[in-house]
Amino acid sequence: MNKIITLFTAVVITIFLSSVDANAETVASLSEQNTMSVLWFQKAGEAKGLYYQGYNIGRMRLDEIMSKKRGKNALKPAIVLDIDETILNNSPHQAWYVVAGRRIPFNWSSWFKRAEAKPLPGAIEFLQYAKSLGVEIYYISNRHQSQKDATLKNLQSVGAPQADSDHVLLLQPGEIGKETRRRLVARTHEIVLLFGDNLGDFNGFDVLSLSVRNQTVDKYREEFGKKLILFPNPMYGDWEGAIYNYNSKLPDEEKSKLRMKFLETYH
Repeated sequence: MNKIITLFTAVVITIFLSSVDANAETVASLSEQNTMSVLWFQKAGEAKGLYYQGYNIGRMRLDEIMSKKRGKNALKPAIVLDIDETILNNSPHQAWYVVAGRRIPFNWSSWFKRAEAKPLPGAIEFLQYAKSLGVEIYYISNRHQSQKDATLKNLQSVGAPQADSDHVLLLQPGEIGKETRRRLVARTHEIVLLFGDNLGDFNGFDVLSLSVRNQTVDKYREEFGKKLILFPNPMYGDWEGAIYNYNSKLPDEEKSKLRMKFLETYH
């Protein structure tokens, strides 16, 4: 009997370890798939050029907007910007997980606490220019309230103007997306430009399916480069969440299958 129990235990352990190894391989594979995305973001001159292009467009649009006479009762002009991958470069944290093979769950907290993210090309110069024109600057991010002190410290360290508690609006408990905070700004200001690396940084894009997201981009095609300034982020974002139907608990094996499913190839 003891021999049978021992044999059964050994079989169970073997099956369990095989499952763990298979899952570990899947996790490592998902992480490795992000290598080229992170490498492009960090090293491609094209990525840098797109940031300069976006902020140059922002400067030209501000010049155009501010050159027009404003009514006596007009609201003060404001711009709204996302923080991560719009102003601050968090790609070193993404790279750390690629190198580590995601052996631990992905988490932003330890990186945000360091407050070491560098500014992205053209960001600070544009923000300082906007300030010189008398434009109010609001930073709306989905970082959590518990990360506010570190966020302020990081923004201030890179010279972002108006980076204070009143102008840095982070995610509130129970809030989905940024629309509530944008409306709060719009009560007292005219939002003339919005900047972000995620469609959720603009109105009307929260929690949309993959196909509807793309249809909505077509719907607002005239606004891109006019009121909406979009930056590149192939590393993460709602574009990936839409592929998984925004299921944060989806197993890595299922994520891997969906990534392959949505690839378009030829026959």
